[in-house]
Amino acid sequence: MPTLTQGDGDDLLARYRRAREARDVDAMMELYREDADLRLDPFADHLAGDLAIRAHWNDVAASQANVEFDAERTWVAGSTVLAAWHGAWTLRVTAERVRGRGFVTFELDDERRIVRERRWTIERAVGRDSTFEPEPPGSAG
Repeated sequence: MPTLTQGDGDDLLARYRRAREARDVDAMMELYREDADLRLDPFADHLAGDLAIRAHWNDVAASQANVEFDAERTWVAGSTVLAAWHGAWTLRVTAERVRGRGFVTFELDDERRIVRERRWTIERAVGRDSTFEPEPPGSAG
């Protein structure tokens, strides 16, 4: 496993942010190793491998719009990047605006790809996004 620098951690979070805000599943998947493991919260079953992780990000991209993501603070320890983050997104079907805040850890391999991701997130609906018209289910674009 690599010994990462703060710059490596900042670079990972910048790439994650670009992919997340663009809802670009292919760019997001470039961050993960093929056999990666993702746990969306401490009580959820983990998603193992690129097919399960891609399915998750496909669902996220299809169900959200107007995505914002920002890492407030990042730390690096050995081969692990840790970050406190906040974000917001609009649910496509209802136009409900959701704000989230949380903590994430990424364990990276020698190629600086995510081997394991763990998240702890709190979400809250904060109203309706007046800039977005709700879309019927199945019409996400």
